[in-house]
Amino acid sequence: MITRYRRVLAVPALRRALLLGLLVRVPVFAGGIVITLHVVDDLGRSYGEAGVVAGAATVAIAVSGPWRGRLLDRRGLRKVVAPSLVVTALCWSVAPFVGYWWLLALATLAGLFVIPTFSIIRQAVITAVPGEDRRTAISLDAVAVELSFMAGPALGVWAATVWRTDLVLLVIQAGAVLAGVLLWVADPVLRAPDGEGEGATAPPRSSWFRPGLVLVLLGAAACTVVLGGTDIAVVAALRDVGAASSIGLVLAVWGLGSLLGGLVYGGLHRSVNAFWLLGGLALFTAPLALAGGPLSLGALAFVAGLFCAPTITATIDQVSQAVPATARGEAMGWHGSSMTAGMALGAPAAGYVIDHAGWAAGFVAIAAIGVVVALAGLLVTTTRARSRRTAPADPARAAA
Repeated sequence: MITRYRRVLAVPALRRALLLGLLVRVPVFAGGIVITLHVVDDLGRSYGEAGVVAGAATVAIAVSGPWRGRLLDRRGLRKVVAPSLVVTALCWSVAPFVGYWWLLALATLAGLFVIPTFSIIRQAVITAVPGEDRRTAISLDAVAVELSFMAGPALGVWAATVWRTDLVLLVIQAGAVLAGVLLWVADPVLRAPDGEGEGATAPPRSSWFRPGLVLVLLGAAACTVVLGGTDIAVVAALRDVGAASSIGLVLAVWGLGSLLGGLVYGGLHRSVNAFWLLGGLALFTAPLALAGGPLSLGALAFVAGLFCAPTITATIDQVSQAVPATARGEAMGWHGSSMTAGMALGAPAAGYVIDHAGWAAGFVAIAAIGVVVALAGLLVTTTRARSRRTAPADPARAAA
């Protein structure tokens, strides 16, 4: 495992891509929590209204994913990132200092033109290494995402407690623009040198957007349904047992489990079907319903977290292998949109169950969704694999 990681990290292009990924993602994760604090504290609105802003921006980002990814395939990184920088800078230089409805409109517009950082970084990571090291490289990127997720919200909340939220929001979004400028300057390679050149015509979507790809995208969405629901259920559980001060610590332990799981999965010699990993994630999330306090909840969350990054890594790996290089940008956009949609569905679904049946039922409900999708995915993939093995050989293809 150490040899595999040493070999991958020896590639300068991969190291640059991972560093860029950290720089561009920290403001993304910090911005979300600070927007909520700004709407509630500075604008005096409710958490529900803050959720509307977050939801509108999330929907805009999900809609823009495939569209921006297709532009990446057709026009290249710099021609896609440049307009995003202009729109983002204009929107967020004004949005922190206006009223609620203008903030809602500007956040939505900025979401439509958001820099497709996840798609760009993942393509750069995939391209930087040979095929046999792809899973290891994607696992490192998943670890970098976990680090950004752990650092961004913590920094945002700390800053918002020290300074005014409008100024903090302005600085965070300025940091996002600066990170985008660095991405534009670095212009990482998104296709292998021996592949089709930048700007080459992408194949028709119908040639690669097949049921197999849709199934993997559904698995990615189910993964974030479980993750988004777990996030809400952990908060509800700790508030119910009078341990709200432990929320950050338990979520950090959960993230630590994901980080370690990603490192172990990236060092394995062979890939694992994403639906097996999704099933493991769901099955080990359900026992969180039995937790009696922050200590047991943290221990159970750590075990469930071991499957988080591997599941996401496996879905990215399978999507990248299911499409040609000239359509990878759009495919990664669809993958990102699927995960965004799953996160947007998971939190409200868990919240609804928690409101009517308690926090323990919230863990069970989202785990059940993950198990159902995992079983369906395994059934379909196993059936397809069996049919390929038993299908008679095509004489014409065999002769060719």
